[in-house]
Amino acid sequence: MTRWIPLVALGFFTLTASFGAAQSAEAPEAGAIRPAGEATLEEFLWINRPLVVFADNPADPRYVQQMQLVTERLDALTERDVVVITDTDPAARSPIRQALRARGFMFVLIAKDGTVILRKPAPWDVREISRSIDKQPLRQQEVRDRRDQLRQ
Repeated sequence: MTRWIPLVALGFFTLTASFGAAQSAEAPEAGAIRPAGEATLEEFLWINRPLVVFADNPADPRYVQQMQLVTERLDALTERDVVVITDTDPAARSPIRQALRARGFMFVLIAKDGTVILRKPAPWDVREISRSIDKQPLRQQEVRDRRDQLRQ
């Protein structure tokens, strides 16, 4: 009987550790998609790359398709410090909608320095969005820095 106690304890700690790891892995993604609300683009300066998805209605087929593409590969976007901001209520006139002058469906990808990288009137695959980010000098520097840290 005493042989089973360490085995049961090991199983319990393994189970709880994997549960905690799963929760921490989901935490960044949960905050990776958020509504525009009263947020401003200045909040993300030098911290995140906002990907703002606009539509006049959440039932817009282009909006639905874009969000499906984003959620399927959200990990690739979070790896690149992308936060997805959605705005489907033109009547609310959010600060981000006013700043980017959105009409109808469109998505806008903004660099960490606040410059607009992409502005598209149709859904785009995350692979293409990632390529656009990876071409940016700041992203290339981030990759070099991460590689140098791994070598040390």
